[in-house]
Amino acid sequence: MTLGLLLLHLLGFVMPALAMAVFMPWAGRWVLGSDSKNLRRRMGVHALMGVGVLLGGLWLHGQDGKMSTYIALVLVSATVEWGLRRAWKGR
Repeated sequence: MTLGLLLLHLLGFVMPALAMAVFMPWAGRWVLGSDSKNLRRRMGVHALMGVGVLLGGLWLHGQDGKMSTYIALVLVSATVEWGLRRAWKGR
């Protein structure tokens, strides 16, 4: 496998986590209202947590692309956004 193919495979592996990292802070603004916190920091936290979920799914199942891993990715992303916004305190 060439270096270019390896990078393409790695990008394909982390792309769902990166897409969720971009999407979730904006969805959080839409659902929970505007927030003055740093959008880039929240995207970074989402990206790190999402890649962690994908790596955990790869370790647990022995292959990537399992539907249970993607479900866990969505649940963890929503929980992280809820936690970063401290939504349990109310508005």
